[in-house]
Amino acid sequence: MKDLVVALYDGVVLLDVAGPVQILHGSRGYRIRHASVDGRPVRTDVGVPLGADLALGEIDGPIDTLLVPGYAPLDGDRSGEVFLDLLRDIGTRARRVASVCTGALLLAEAGLLDGRRATTHWAVCAELGSRFPGVSVEPDAIFVRDGPVVTSAGVTAGIDLALALVEEDHGPDLARVVAKYMVVFLQRPGGQSQFSVRGALPTTRHTSLRRLLDAIAAEPAAEHTLASMAAQVRVSERHLTRLFRREIGLTPGQYVERIRVEAAQALLETTADGVASIARRCGLGSDETMRRTFLKVLGTTPTAYRRGFRATHTPTTSKETT
Repeated sequence: MKDLVVALYDGVVLLDVAGPVQILHGSRGYRIRHASVDGRPVRTDVGVPLGADLALGEIDGPIDTLLVPGYAPLDGDRSGEVFLDLLRDIGTRARRVASVCTGALLLAEAGLLDGRRATTHWAVCAELGSRFPGVSVEPDAIFVRDGPVVTSAGVTAGIDLALALVEEDHGPDLARVVAKYMVVFLQRPGGQSQFSVRGALPTTRHTSLRRLLDAIAAEPAAEHTLASMAAQVRVSERHLTRLFRREIGLTPGQYVERIRVEAAQALLETTADGVASIARRCGLGSDETMRRTFLKVLGTTPTAYRRGFRATHTPTTSKETT
């Protein structure tokens, strides 16, 4: 039985706690204790109270794993200096430290991510990178392991993280049994890019560039060559590339590709149109080109994406291809 402590605080996301704990409890391989700053119950982001077994300061000596769940991004950081000090102290004594969702920002504030690779919810990956330049952020990963520290993406990715811990500690056979019982993927297909939206990209105050971005989004299938886009903004092709990298963080070609993929995602979710038809409508060429592009950008195929995200009222079609 490995000693695992879940760090609790007011505003913690309920599923960030419940998902991983359910997996870890199901494996029967952990002694799980919940700890808050003062040992008292905390109130989660949805108002449900959670009890604590002890105060964080009562944890003395080494433990196997410290698990830090996250807070709702829109609510801001609800931790205090005392909580961060305790995380730092316990984290340096733990064999392993893991976080779920925005818990990665708490680890970063406590100095436990310095010089490490990490991930978090796609909506706050940019914040993690900008606030903590010493952290190498991997925005598409479901979870990232760097030495004794493991960070995971948003909310349900805590389940993926917990299964990875079970597999690491007790072997793949037990992890597979737990995943089947919980009716979840042992390893889900693709990364978290498939869950993001265009609004996650940086905005720009450059008026001409903003008009160009709007035009690309309005007609993703149009012929958006580097030359035509540069002409529209009235700059050289080289300057347009520099402008995109500075303002958006992508090359012009990467941005156009992403917009086309997101347009295709919307059609896969809401229509029964075949993949070949959607590929043409979104400027992705053939169904095979669209398949290769989806694998590159999202880490999954169009058909697999449709199965996972199609609205329940959308009829299936015999025209689908991979």
